[in-house]
Amino acid sequence: MPSPYEDEPTHRECPAGNHLCPHLPEVIKLREEVRELSALVRTDELTGLFNFRFFNQAVELEMERTRRSGQPTVLIMMDLDHFKVVNDAYGHEVGNHALTYVAKIITNTIRRLDIPCRYGGEEFALILPDTDLSPGVLFANRLRLIMESARIEIQGVDIKLTASLGVAVFQKGDELSPREFIDKVDGFLYEAKQAGRNRVRHPVL
Repeated sequence: MPSPYEDEPTHRECPAGNHLCPHLPEVIKLREEVRELSALVRTDELTGLFNFRFFNQAVELEMERTRRSGQPTVLIMMDLDHFKVVNDAYGHEVGNHALTYVAKIITNTIRRLDIPCRYGGEEFALILPDTDLSPGVLFANRLRLIMESARIEIQGVDIKLTASLGVAVFQKGDELSPREFIDKVDGFLYEAKQAGRNRVRHPVL
């Protein structure tokens, strides 16, 4: 998955400035290897989404972008309901396939500018740049309904999954650190789980 902060090279040239550079193929190969290694560092191996480390960096960057541009940033925390039951009943291999399937649902639902991450275990985090709270909540509910109606068949086993989601927005002028913003959204996720799961909780619109 390409990083939203990664600039694509517009051209390839010899570092020495020689247009007949005999080492250009090697330079190109090394650049590609560096790009692949960079992707591994920021990507969750199982799901292909961005990993926890990249998530923390991205939240901070998007909050700073909001401070500069005034464009709000929505953060969604999503936790799969009763996922331990899936692992206990069918084994961790089936559970891993289910997580991969959920990652595909997320990838197919988000916009190109959104940043999908695996936060850890069966919890996911979605950063929605240039998004206010109302459309962020609508998106979270749409994702929840897609999850609820999805039929996941893995190794002959039909699995039904639901998710609980917490949503909040960071706006210009808000006095929150990245950790405080994440904790705020996590609080709404906790409310969704306490209220019975398979629902979205957020600040009053």
